[in-house]
Amino acid sequence: MRGGALAVIVRLTPKSARDEIAGVDHLSDGRPVLKARVRAAPQNGEANAALLKLVAKSLRIPAGAVRLESGASGRLKTLILSGDAEALKTALTTLVGSAEAG
Repeated sequence: MRGGALAVIVRLTPKSARDEIAGVDHLSDGRPVLKARVRAAPQNGEANAALLKLVAKSLRIPAGAVRLESGASGRLKTLILSGDAEALKTALTTLVGSAEAG
């Protein structure tokens, strides 16, 4: 959490069959990352834009409340979710739980 916002690390897979939040994975150092897939190709920022839209829609928050902080050209991205950090954390936990169950 960062002063009223929540930082989320995402591992993005572009050019997937569908747009989805696919649960949680762990990096080699043990840090958890949110797994996401988008249909958009990784060119001209299309996959990043699709990721921001997917996260906003999935968490039911305004698109402007999600921004890319780092990782624009890599698979690992840091997103900043603005708003009530505790409510966002709860919504994210619920979302990940339903993604892993289904």
